[in-house]
Amino acid sequence: MAGMHTSSAPRGPMGHGPVGHGARGAAGQRIDRGTWGRLFNYCRRFLPAVAVALICAMVGTVLTLLGPNMLSDITDAVQDGIAPNSDKLEQVVEAVTRNIEANAAAMAQQQAAAMAAAGAPVGVGDVDAMSAAGMGAAATGSDTAEGATSAAPSLDDLASMPAETRDALLTDVEVDGVIITGADQQKLLDIFSNLDMSDTEAAMAALDELPASVKSLVEPRIDMDLIARIALTLVAFYVASYVLSVVQGWIMTTVTQRIGRSMRADISAKINRLPMSYFNTVPTGDILSRITNDVDTLGQSLSQSVGTLLSAVVLFFGSLFMMITTNGWMTLAAVGASLLGFVLMMGIMGHSQKYFVRQQSALGALSGHIEESYTGHSVIAAYNAEDRVRAEFDRMNGELVNAGFRAQCLSGLMMPIMMFIGNFGYVAVCVVGGALALDGQIGFGVIVAFMLYVRYFTQPLSQIAQGVQALQSAGAAGTRVFEFLEAREMADESAKPARRAQGVRGEVEFDHVRFTYAGSDKPVIKDFSAHALPGQKVAIVGPTGAGKTTMVNLLMRFFEIDGGQIRIDGVPTSEMRREDVHALFCMVLQDTWLFEGTVRENLVYCDEGVTDEEVQRACRAVGLDHFIRSLPHGYDTVLNDQVNLSQGQKQQMTIARAMIADKPMLILDEATSNVDTRTELKIQQAMDELMRGRTSFVIAHRLSTIKNADLILVMKEGDIIESGTHDELLAAGGFYADLYNSQFAE
Repeated sequence: MAGMHTSSAPRGPMGHGPVGHGARGAAGQRIDRGTWGRLFNYCRRFLPAVAVALICAMVGTVLTLLGPNMLSDITDAVQDGIAPNSDKLEQVVEAVTRNIEANAAAMAQQQAAAMAAAGAPVGVGDVDAMSAAGMGAAATGSDTAEGATSAAPSLDDLASMPAETRDALLTDVEVDGVIITGADQQKLLDIFSNLDMSDTEAAMAALDELPASVKSLVEPRIDMDLIARIALTLVAFYVASYVLSVVQGWIMTTVTQRIGRSMRADISAKINRLPMSYFNTVPTGDILSRITNDVDTLGQSLSQSVGTLLSAVVLFFGSLFMMITTNGWMTLAAVGASLLGFVLMMGIMGHSQKYFVRQQSALGALSGHIEESYTGHSVIAAYNAEDRVRAEFDRMNGELVNAGFRAQCLSGLMMPIMMFIGNFGYVAVCVVGGALALDGQIGFGVIVAFMLYVRYFTQPLSQIAQGVQALQSAGAAGTRVFEFLEAREMADESAKPARRAQGVRGEVEFDHVRFTYAGSDKPVIKDFSAHALPGQKVAIVGPTGAGKTTMVNLLMRFFEIDGGQIRIDGVPTSEMRREDVHALFCMVLQDTWLFEGTVRENLVYCDEGVTDEEVQRACRAVGLDHFIRSLPHGYDTVLNDQVNLSQGQKQQMTIARAMIADKPMLILDEATSNVDTRTELKIQQAMDELMRGRTSFVIAHRLSTIKNADLILVMKEGDIIESGTHDELLAAGGFYADLYNSQFAE
């Protein structure tokens, strides 16, 4: 049916005229701001699934953010395990010191009590010696804990005491379940009495000389149990994050595929609700591009952008929060290094948006040009227009390449910029973190955690840039898709009563019909009136452009009339549903249309319950049965590129299709224009049989085929200038007689 609008919108392989201009008219437009609202409303039924996917993305991202802190704990545990336990050494020294002090005080009290009981004067020297020993040891423990060596004189006092006194002072001490004997205590005091704590190498060497009991407490030991627990928890978090990411990706892929399927179905249904005038201004290739390229782009872009953007935003702000809570100065360094990335990204996004729209529009225009060039290839070759077509293709291809290059080039700048900003952030964090570590404000675990946080902080910038780029593609494609879905449709006629084809007599009356194509100032049908009785064969003749095919289109309600009425059995077609009007007519057009399927499927088409005998009878009537039986699989042969049918054979098939449909009325638009004279005579006999008892409208340029018509309407410039039978019109010697005689002048 698309081939019936040739009289109003001429099309050609070059893309000129209404088609070519319409294809390129949107090349400079920007993404419609309302596209996102329309897209949101369109996807409302998928919101629960999208919400689940977004929750999975958020939870997975949060689990990922907990990783650096756990790695920091592992780093601290390893760092603590490879260095001597100074805290435990201090604890040992303090325990020994307290033990000496307690023993010295107890011995002094016991001796003083014993001497007082015996009535003898207390030996002040002995008491002072014991007290001095205790105080000296205390000073030794305290100074050792602070890393000093000022206790040596006190240790000398302890060394000058009798062995019994030293043994009484250095009794066994228990630290964390380990017994430190007096001998080990004496050895420990001897080591520290001769140790210079400012000499790092000597201090590390002294650790190897510690008594076994003390060494077991202070020697380096990595807590593998702690590390294993943290590592297992970290692995569990990462695995859970991966699973949630997979679930989110699966949900979003499913949703976007269903959105694409729904859009394609809506576009397909929309095509049947659009008036024929729409297809006069929009090329077929552009519509195909919207169904395929734009819908696919929209689905893929949404799949790549929605979940990615949410994960990136959560990761960005989550890592920022974790960095702030970990260390403020290092956070300032990381954020300051990344601000430049934000500024550049926003500038690129604003500049590249128009090129994404231009890219989609140029792709649609190129698709339309290719479709026209392919269907009109024989005409192009016949007129040697290959160079012109190639030049037009190169021009359109250049526009597409130019727009695509600018869009992809600008968006491609984002990733290198983000990588540079990320590396710059690493350097800033390392410099600031190193300075803070040397100052003793942070440990190495914090630097390790911040290295990951910087990656988590800068990585979302790249993901946001990619997501925004994908959204720009989705916005450009969505603008074109919704522009098509929101195109003005034919009026809804569901409220009109249904009318069946059974019982239709076939009386058709044109009452002062007027019609002008949209966008044109010149009327095509000025004041057309005619009356066809049931069963009559009505022929419509006239020069090219007289409005013959337009009248048939108006009769079928492919276009709506501007004035007057067309009545079938007294009922105006405007009061009937379009599908009911279509159900009354069989149509055989000059432009044949066959689809990829078996011969039988093409012949039967939408009819149900058609027997093989009926199909074969129709084919025999048009002289096609023998040819079909010569095909590899007969009536089950699939018509595709491997099966070559002539134009005449295709037209014979469309005539047979009309015979099989067997509807009350018939429309023939140059139905035998592509067959030879002999075949035409055979088809004419079949058509006469088919038209018997049916109201038929025949458009013909070869006047010999309509000599037996009951009524011939002669049209010129949208009006009927003559009417009557063939003999009557010849006898009148008017315009029809001139046309007829010109065809048989020789």
